[in-house]
Amino acid sequence: MASPTITLNNGHKMPQVGFGLWKVDNATCADTVYNAIKTGYRLFDGACDYGNEKEAGEGVARAIKDGLVKREDLFLVSKLWNSFHEKHQVEPIVKRQLADWGIDYFDLYYIHFPVAIKYVDPSVRYPPGWEYDEKEGVVPIRAPIQETWQAFEGLVDKGFVKSIAISNFQGSLILDLLRYAKIRPAALQIEHHPYLVQPTLLKLAEAENIAIVAYSSFGPQSFIELGWDKAKDTPVLFEHDLITSLAKKYNKTPAQILLRWATQRGLAVIPKSNNQNRLLQNLEVIAFDLEKSEIDSISALDRNLRFNNPTDYLGTLHIFA
Repeated sequence: MASPTITLNNGHKMPQVGFGLWKVDNATCADTVYNAIKTGYRLFDGACDYGNEKEAGEGVARAIKDGLVKREDLFLVSKLWNSFHEKHQVEPIVKRQLADWGIDYFDLYYIHFPVAIKYVDPSVRYPPGWEYDEKEGVVPIRAPIQETWQAFEGLVDKGFVKSIAISNFQGSLILDLLRYAKIRPAALQIEHHPYLVQPTLLKLAEAENIAIVAYSSFGPQSFIELGWDKAKDTPVLFEHDLITSLAKKYNKTPAQILLRWATQRGLAVIPKSNNQNRLLQNLEVIAFDLEKSEIDSISALDRNLRFNNPTDYLGTLHIFA
């Protein structure tokens, strides 16, 4: 089953259901990507920080070699890490990431977080992570988003990426970016689940014709695996009475209900799974519709509860203040 597409504000079409590569193990990543392509996935959402781009590219190369897809059939996504925000660092790291993937261009390329931190040479450590070193820790630098965005626009002009985008940005920063952007962001990737709905941010994105891509669609699930207390102390959405009752009504899994809640409202999603049945199920989340009252009931679970917050795991970089 092929995913339906969302038409971005520059005319490029993006699959609405993709495969997220965060926390995909290096040892299995190539096989995982290959199998996902075989199953029908065409969008793969990667990042420098995930540390598995080379392996993801190996999976893509094998699928192309075996005739499963052509490069133009795929929608390959990556992100600029925070330590490469200075204008002169952007193009070299994109070239490094493209080489890791073994491709000539990204279909979509994000600013991963709206923060700039001290540069770490890839020969020293790659991916660099948040801290400059054990002694200095996280070191912010004076590289404004405008500088980084102008470098992004250069990537489009030179053909390294087709569309540029932003991730983990909030409203006022988006409005500021739009004042100087020659090329508007095609997408905004945000943490989005019933515990963190962010309705006003969604309204802003819709008004500015910026596609929303939701990550962590299952709420605390991904963060429980990381051992984060906030996630462990939060009721699991897969077991919530509302979600399980709807799953029973529609003969779907709780995961499918949560993904359909997002896709039926026009958002793109990027779940991952190593399980073949769940891979197929996640692609099938456009094959049924929830009632409007049911969508509203799920949205009403909102707690403004954010899990991916640097304040919580770094004690600094309070970007969601």
